[in-house]
Amino acid sequence: MEAVVDFRVARPSNDLARLRQFYVDGLSLEVLAEFVGHEGFDGLILSLPDGHTQIEFTKAAGHVAPRAPTEDHLLVFYIDSVSAHTAAVLRMQAHGFEPVRSFNPYWDRHGVTFEDPEGYRVVIVRGAYPLTEPAGD
Repeated sequence: MEAVVDFRVARPSNDLARLRQFYVDGLSLEVLAEFVGHEGFDGLILSLPDGHTQIEFTKAAGHVAPRAPTEDHLLVFYIDSVSAHTAAVLRMQAHGFEPVRSFNPYWDRHGVTFEDPEGYRVVIVRGAYPLTEPAGD
């Protein structure tokens, strides 16, 4: 693949306001754009501070989006600073989002998992990618 300038994940939603609380208020993602009634869709486009890594939520008029199909549908954020990681977890809790046990125990060893209002999960990992596992016996 040639050089990619931007990367966006898009997902249907039923409640953009609740997702805004989770991803903007809780996770501190930035709002890049919002739209209402665009060919039958309302939307919210969020980004990491770089502006190039984005997630888009859309709500289609008259359509009900399903909840996450499994507990292992994840977005993973790596935070290298211990103090920034702690602050991110505390911010989520301050906004009413409590940690959940991860489906894959690997994530519980390396971070904290939260479930968004539509059942999708976000892991806030302590450390930079790639994480290394301790050598086994």
